[in-house]
Formats: sequence, structure tokens, C-alpha cells
Amino acid sequence: MNLIKPLFLASLLVCAGVTSAQSTKFQGGFGQIGIGYESVSPTSTSGSISVNNVTLNANPNFSTSNSVTGTIALGWYQEVAKGFLIGVGAEYSPVEGNKSGQTVSTSVRAPGQNNIANAYTWQKKNSYNIFVSPAMTVGTDGLAYAKIGYTGAQAVEYTELAYNFTGYSLGLGYKQMFSDGWYGFAEANYASYGSQTRSATNAVAVGRQALSLTASGTNSLTSYNVLVGVGYRF
Repeated sequence: MNLIKPLFLASLLVCAGVTSAQSTKFQGGFGQIGIGYESVSPTSTSGSISVNNVTLNANPNFSTSNSVTGTIALGWYQEVAKGFLIGVGAEYSPVEGNKSGQTVSTSVRAPGQNNIANAYTWQKKNSYNIFVSPAMTVGTDGLAYAKIGYTGAQAVEYTELAYNFTGYSLGLGYKQMFSDGWYGFAEANYASYGSQTRSATNAVAVGRQALSLTASGTNSLTSYNVLVGVGYRF
């Protein structure tokens, strides 16, 4: 009986040590790179076309952009309880999305002509994300985590017209250590950006007549991506 209490206390200490080891494997700074797939979907809440200063209601039509994407991230995880960590980080995507199309048209047409329309291309560029990441250890070498962030697309260009969107991001992921400090990861992210209103003017020809055509719209942007990659815990 005299040995039971010391053995019990020793067992608790061993268990606590294992749990602590699990949580501190990912504590500290980290850097990582990822590559994956991204889908970007613009939407429009209102639009108009002005032809020689006469304004008409418009029907914007966007195409979704699907492309390869990549990110570079730096951050820090801090243990707040055994097996639980809180992280902060920032990531940037230097990979430009595929160009996709946008058409703004009206139901008005000239005799023998198609509907009056203006066509653009758009492309998502230079996106970034600043995030907080609650996390929980899994086994001895794994980390399950979530991400909640402030995100932006520095430029979404409709031909010569640039939109700068900001919004929020949500993500879920998993990291697995495979060597001293080195880990692989997989994650999925969603971003919702706020609306912005912009306009652009072009000269178009309808038959033999040259018209000044101005397209205006209030547009928003959502995107999601899935990434796999490798990182190092400093």
C-alpha cells in the first residue's frame, strides 16, 4: 500500500509530461508554403449602362475563375493549456488567378444589332490574410486548427478598373510532424469580401454610330481554396 501512492503520482507526472510534449511540439514560430486549387466568384447587386449620358438598367454577368493558387505564411503558436494552443499569423498569395470574363448588357438594341453591352476581363491578384488560429494537439505529432482572419484582395481588375476588396476569412486544417521541426499540412479556406461600386467608360460602335458607353456596378467577391504544403517550426 505504501508503494501505491508514489506509483500513482509518478503515473500522473508521466501522463502530464506526455500531454505537455504533445502541445509544445508546435509551440513557437513557423513558416510554411502551400499550393492548391482556388475558385473565385464575383457577384453583382446592381448595375447600369449609360449610353451618351442616357442611363439604362443593366444585367451584369460574371464567369467564375478556377485556378492554381499558392501561399506563403509566417506565424506563431503559443500553448495556453495542455494540448491547446492559440496562434497568430499572416499569409500572402503571389499567384495570380486565371483571367475570366464579365459582360454588362441591357435589353435595349438598335435595329439589326445585338443588345448594347460592354465586355471586360477580371483577375484576382495579391490576396493576403491576417488570422488568429485556435488549435488542439492530436496524438504526439498532429495539430488540428481553425483560422479566423481579416483578408483582402489587393487588386481585382476589370480591364483597366481596379477593385480593392477586404473582408473576413474562415479556415480549417491539420498539421503533421514528420521530422524534427518539419511538418506537412492540409487546409481549406473560405473568404467573403465586401461590396464596392465602380464605373468605367468605353467608346463602342453601333452600326455606323460611335457611342460613349459607361458601365457601373456594385460588386462583391467570394472565394474558397484547398491547400497542401510543407512548413517548419522554428
